[in-house]
Amino acid sequence: MLMKTANPALNAKIFNQVRQADTTTGMTIQGTVNKTYISLGILILAATFTWTNPSPGLMLLGGIGGFITAIITAFKKEWAPTTTPIYAALQGLLLGGISVMFNQQYPGIVIQAVYLTFGTLFALLCAYASGKIRVTENFKLGLVAATGGIFIFYMINFVLGLFGMGITSVYGNGIIGIGFSAVVVVIAALNLVLDFDFIEQGAQQGAPKYMEWYGAFGLMVTLIWLYIEILRLLAKLQSRRD
Repeated sequence: MLMKTANPALNAKIFNQVRQADTTTGMTIQGTVNKTYISLGILILAATFTWTNPSPGLMLLGGIGGFITAIITAFKKEWAPTTTPIYAALQGLLLGGISVMFNQQYPGIVIQAVYLTFGTLFALLCAYASGKIRVTENFKLGLVAATGGIFIFYMINFVLGLFGMGITSVYGNGIIGIGFSAVVVVIAALNLVLDFDFIEQGAQQGAPKYMEWYGAFGLMVTLIWLYIEILRLLAKLQSRRD
């Protein structure tokens, strides 16, 4: 049975749409890993540029451009070999600028967030590969519901905030704010497990070769979300010490 994933970029129905008979030229796990490395390298290079050359304009370009590219990639999966590197570069511009702002306020916080993000990635990958984390149907459904709930909450709170009625306590450094961020970090991290499972399923079912880039794209979406949420959590914790 095809799995369900909370990552909107990695949806189980995709393999029904793109499955091919010739598995010799299809998606592989190693191929997806290689594409992910390339995408991360592009993101890091772009982030380094805006880290050393902070620019609100580049951040805006990265944010809006990255969002548009993500939408295009989600609807035009066969374009992923082209759009995924572009997405990585644009998001790098955004993340570099965001990281500078956090690091100026809390020196050293960015390197901590980077270590925690990649540490979480490799720890969960090892746990998944060893079978210590089992991706059951209940696990998938629960995580999908939790991720969707967070997204809906963010959207509703954003709209309410426009009218001065948002729930601001979740963004503060109080117990509620820290607790909320901790929960979101855990959910974002567990989405990596679903992404691993999605990629494995794609390789087993002989998805087209371009799906390696699409798998890398989906994994990047989750990693970027996890990094930003870890930054927020660390900022809240450090602000309590000041």
